[in-house]
Amino acid sequence: MVADDEQPEPADVDADSILEGAGFDADKSVLTRRQAEVLALRERGLRQSDIADRLGTSRANVSSVEASARDNVERARETVAFAEALSAPVRVEIEAGTDLYDAPKRVYDACDEAGVKVNQTAPELMKAIGDRAGDAVHGREVRSRLFVTVGADGQIRVRRP
Repeated sequence: MVADDEQPEPADVDADSILEGAGFDADKSVLTRRQAEVLALRERGLRQSDIADRLGTSRANVSSVEASARDNVERARETVAFAEALSAPVRVEIEAGTDLYDAPKRVYDACDEAGVKVNQTAPELMKAIGDRAGDAVHGREVRSRLFVTVGADGQIRVRRP
């Protein structure tokens, strides 16, 4: 994204080229072409009002399209994470109220049982879980239920249901 003080000229940004260069295919995407176009222009630093002028619509409409697009992207990410969790050889539920310091042992035990190697130390694993859990972890307290999955390659994923 372009910094606010470095706004590109709207005429200098070609949405079609951006979408083509990123390999956008509306038939295979969870985004409509308009949603993809708005996101592409916003990621290039254009203001919603500039996009509205370009598309011949209102800024409020562009805002709505952008919000829907970002929601669709988040839903797609969650769907992929869910599908990966289903196929992961290691799945560990970390209940709300758990001390984050207890999580690595639970993950290591599950990995040992499944024959999966994790290439992270306990402190690295705690940090990864804390970072990826967002506000579900505060200090050492797990405040919301989490699922930690480990792929056959040792890759850690953290999801909130």
